[in-house]
Amino acid sequence: MTPSFELDPRLANDTHFVGDLGLSRVLLMDDTRFPWLVLVPRKPGLVEVTDLDEFETATLMTEVRLAAKTIKTIAGYDKLNVGILGNFVAQLHIHVVGRRSIDDAWPRPVWGAGGTRRPYDSRLRDTRIAQIKSEMRLYA
Repeated sequence: MTPSFELDPRLANDTHFVGDLGLSRVLLMDDTRFPWLVLVPRKPGLVEVTDLDEFETATLMTEVRLAAKTIKTIAGYDKLNVGILGNFVAQLHIHVVGRRSIDDAWPRPVWGAGGTRRPYDSRLRDTRIAQIKSEMRLYA
Protein backbone atom coordinates (compact mmCIF):
# COMPACT_ATOMS: atom_id res chain seq x y z
CA MET A 1 0.00 0.00 0.00
CA THR A 2 1.34 3.44 -0.98
CA PRO A 3 1.49 5.95 1.88
CA SER A 4 -0.70 9.02 1.50
CA PHE A 5 0.20 12.66 1.93
CA GLU A 6 -0.23 13.99 5.45
CA LEU A 7 0.53 17.54 6.52
CA ASP A 8 2.94 17.82 9.43
CA PRO A 9 0.91 18.81 12.53
CA ARG A 10 3.21 21.76 13.24
CA LEU A 11 2.49 23.22 9.81
CA ALA A 12 -1.22 22.57 10.30
CA ASN A 13 -1.15 24.39 13.66
CA ASP A 14 0.61 27.48 12.28
CA THR A 15 -1.33 27.93 9.04
CA HIS A 16 -4.72 28.06 7.35
CA PHE A 17 -5.60 25.86 4.37
CA VAL A 18 -6.04 27.81 1.14
CA GLY A 19 -6.18 25.14 -1.58
CA ASP A 20 -4.18 22.76 -3.74
CA LEU A 21 -2.15 23.47 -6.85
CA GLY A 22 -0.92 20.76 -9.21
CA LEU A 23 1.83 19.68 -6.82
CA SER A 24 1.58 21.75 -3.67
CA ARG A 25 -0.85 22.47 -0.87
CA VAL A 26 -1.09 26.23 -0.34
CA LEU A 27 -1.23 27.45 3.25
CA LEU A 28 -1.52 30.93 4.73
CA MET A 29 0.80 31.50 7.68
CA ASP A 30 -1.28 32.64 10.66
CA ASP A 31 0.57 35.90 11.25
CA THR A 32 -0.83 39.17 9.92
CA ARG A 33 2.53 40.92 10.28
CA PHE A 34 3.78 39.37 7.04
CA PRO A 35 2.12 38.38 3.73
CA TRP A 36 3.27 34.75 3.96
CA LEU A 37 2.34 31.60 2.08
CA VAL A 38 3.69 28.11 2.62
CA LEU A 39 3.74 25.56 -0.20
CA VAL A 40 3.90 21.88 0.72
CA PRO A 41 4.36 19.36 -2.11
CA ARG A 42 1.64 16.72 -1.65
CA LYS A 43 3.84 13.65 -1.88
CA PRO A 44 4.57 11.50 1.16
CA GLY A 45 8.05 11.29 2.62
CA LEU A 46 9.56 14.39 1.02
CA VAL A 47 12.26 16.05 3.09
CA GLU A 48 14.59 17.79 0.65
CA VAL A 49 13.89 19.51 -2.66
CA THR A 50 16.27 16.94 -4.17
CA ASP A 51 13.67 14.27 -3.34
CA LEU A 52 11.62 15.64 -6.25
CA ASP A 53 12.27 14.58 -9.83
CA GLU A 54 13.13 17.18 -12.48
CA PHE A 55 9.54 17.70 -13.60
CA GLU A 56 8.31 18.07 -10.00
CA THR A 57 11.11 20.53 -9.24
CA ALA A 58 10.13 22.65 -12.24
CA THR A 59 6.48 22.47 -11.18
CA LEU A 60 7.38 23.55 -7.66
CA MET A 61 9.34 26.55 -8.92
CA THR A 62 6.39 27.55 -11.11
CA GLU A 63 4.13 27.32 -8.06
CA VAL A 64 6.57 29.39 -5.96
CA ARG A 65 6.54 32.02 -8.68
CA LEU A 66 2.73 32.03 -8.69
CA ALA A 67 2.71 32.41 -4.89
CA ALA A 68 5.13 35.34 -5.13
CA LYS A 69 3.05 37.07 -7.80
CA THR A 70 -0.06 36.52 -5.70
CA ILE A 71 1.52 38.11 -2.62
CA LYS A 72 2.73 41.03 -4.74
CA THR A 73 -0.78 41.59 -6.11
CA ILE A 74 -2.76 41.31 -2.88
CA ALA A 75 -0.32 42.76 -0.34
CA GLY A 76 2.76 44.14 -2.04
CA TYR A 77 6.31 43.92 -0.81
CA ASP A 78 9.68 45.62 -1.00
CA LYS A 79 11.56 42.32 -1.10
CA LEU A 80 10.57 38.69 -1.49
CA ASN A 81 11.98 35.98 0.78
CA VAL A 82 11.75 32.36 -0.35
CA GLY A 83 13.06 29.76 2.05
CA ILE A 84 13.33 26.00 2.34
CA LEU A 85 14.63 25.49 5.85
CA GLY A 86 13.24 22.35 7.45
CA ASN A 87 15.16 22.66 10.68
CA PHE A 88 12.05 22.32 12.88
CA VAL A 89 9.68 20.64 10.41
CA ALA A 90 11.42 18.04 8.25
CA GLN A 91 8.53 17.76 5.75
CA LEU A 92 9.49 19.61 2.57
CA HIS A 93 7.81 23.02 2.58
CA ILE A 94 8.62 26.36 1.02
CA HIS A 95 8.03 29.71 2.68
CA VAL A 96 7.13 32.58 0.33
CA VAL A 97 7.15 35.82 2.32
CA GLY A 98 6.60 39.36 1.14
CA ARG A 99 8.79 41.73 3.15
CA ARG A 100 8.43 45.44 3.74
CA SER A 101 11.12 47.74 5.07
CA ILE A 102 8.68 48.73 7.83
CA ASP A 103 7.79 45.20 9.00
CA ASP A 104 8.50 43.95 12.53
CA ALA A 105 11.56 41.90 11.57
CA TRP A 106 13.16 44.05 8.87
CA PRO A 107 15.91 43.54 7.79
CA ARG A 108 16.30 40.27 9.70
CA PRO A 109 14.69 37.01 8.52
CA VAL A 110 11.11 36.40 9.68
CA TRP A 111 12.10 32.95 10.93
CA GLY A 112 12.72 33.30 14.62
CA ALA A 113 12.11 37.03 14.49
CA GLY A 114 11.23 38.71 17.73
CA GLY A 115 7.88 40.24 18.31
CA THR A 116 4.54 38.67 18.92
CA ARG A 117 2.71 36.76 16.26
CA ARG A 118 -0.57 38.41 15.30
CA PRO A 119 -3.07 35.72 14.28
CA TYR A 120 -5.76 36.45 11.72
CA ASP A 121 -9.25 37.08 13.01
CA SER A 122 -11.82 34.99 11.15
CA ARG A 123 -13.06 37.83 8.94
CA LEU A 124 -9.63 38.98 7.77
CA ARG A 125 -8.50 35.37 7.35
CA ASP A 126 -11.49 34.54 5.16
CA THR A 127 -10.99 37.70 3.09
CA ARG A 128 -7.29 37.01 2.59
CA ILE A 129 -7.90 33.36 1.66
CA ALA A 130 -10.56 34.43 -0.88
CA GLN A 131 -8.08 36.91 -2.41
CA ILE A 132 -5.39 34.25 -2.64
CA LYS A 133 -7.76 31.71 -4.17
CA SER A 134 -8.90 34.23 -6.75
CA GLU A 135 -5.35 35.22 -7.72
CA MET A 136 -4.11 31.62 -7.84
CA ARG A 137 -7.31 30.39 -9.47
CA LEU A 138 -7.93 27.87 -6.70
CA TYR A 139 -11.55 26.85 -6.58
CA ALA A 140 -11.46 23.82 -4.29
